Amino acid sequence: MIELKIEGMTCPHCVAAVHEALAQVPGVTRVVDVDLTTGRAAVEGDVALSDLTAAVEAAGYRVAGE
Repeated sequence: MIELKIEGMTCPHCVAAVHEALAQVPGVTRVVDVDLTTGRAAVEGDVALSDLTAAVEAAGYRVAGE
């Protein structure tokens, strides 16, 4: 499982947007969770962190530490 700290999520719509962006990344088999309260997302699959980061940024959010 790959965990990410997402910055910029402020509402349920943000959670849905990040979830959708991560789900569309090739190699992601499942988006386990996107949590507004903790600002964390978790995905399963064989995928590069850089691809996940690019998808989150394209959706208008940031991955902490990237």
